[in-house]
Amino acid sequence: MHATLPLLQSAAFPQIRRRKLETLQVNLGYKCNQSCLHCHVNAGPRRTEMMSAKTVDTVLAFLDASGVRTLDVTGGAPELNPEFRRLAAAARSRGVHVMDRCNLTILLEPGQEDLAEFLAGQRVEVVASLPCYLEDNVDRQRGEGVFRRSLEALRRLNALGYGRPGTGLELSLVYNPQGPSLPPAQSGLEDAYRAHLAAGFGIAFTRLYTLANMPIQRFGSALVSKGQFDDYMRLLRASHRDENLEHVMCRTLVSVDWQGYVYDCDFNQMLGLPLRVNGRPRERLADLIGRDLAGNPIVVADHCFGCTAGQGSSCGGALAD
Repeated sequence: MHATLPLLQSAAFPQIRRRKLETLQVNLGYKCNQSCLHCHVNAGPRRTEMMSAKTVDTVLAFLDASGVRTLDVTGGAPELNPEFRRLAAAARSRGVHVMDRCNLTILLEPGQEDLAEFLAGQRVEVVASLPCYLEDNVDRQRGEGVFRRSLEALRRLNALGYGRPGTGLELSLVYNPQGPSLPPAQSGLEDAYRAHLAAGFGIAFTRLYTLANMPIQRFGSALVSKGQFDDYMRLLRASHRDENLEHVMCRTLVSVDWQGYVYDCDFNQMLGLPLRVNGRPRERLADLIGRDLAGNPIVVADHCFGCTAGQGSSCGGALAD
């Protein structure tokens, strides 16, 4: 695995500051039932990092104290953490909107047979990775047979009402490019996804998010191995749009790792660039309860161009038309 942080300058990206906190993004652990080529977490079946029950309690205490109304749960496959269901149900009982970053095939794993029903019962938004609507492309990026298993999981979700008008059960799909290129226009690609998945497989969904691949961890290492890292960084820098700075997710989100340490975003978490308050490194979520982060400077480096290039990219998809 090639380290990419030394290749990312820390001075070229514009300095930005936080606004009011709206979303708490929590990484429950790096264990996953897949090992995707584009994964910026380097997640996989052999990872053992997992958030403890005590740290989950801290997450709930933070939600109570902060008034944050959105909990964005990610991994790895966050559902593999034994605390996932307790966290989701407790957050929902507080009226918090919960988003589950789901890889779809986890719904078919042994022991997860009732996961889709649990998500629907708690009215959790499912944000599901499906990096293409073509079988060969998905299997090349995520592993043989993943496309067909993903379709089976989507049908299961649709049968429960996910992605269907009037149910309130939101099913968002996530697209990633196959290689070192920017995503196409989100609205046009969503139309293509919707037409292809409906006509070919009878599958419905709520919306599509397009995400740029970040030059870190597994994807960044692959770029280095292929001699493509510098070219990709040049593409990101050349495609930067200042207007996207107003909408990047780090202005209103904090990311919490499995140990309870806090970062400005999930990408900084994977690079080991912690959120800083008054210059102090390695803040824990427990230490931020009751504190206002508005106006705090955000830790940036050149990977941040991945969020501002072209139409922009964040955990919520494109930032501009």
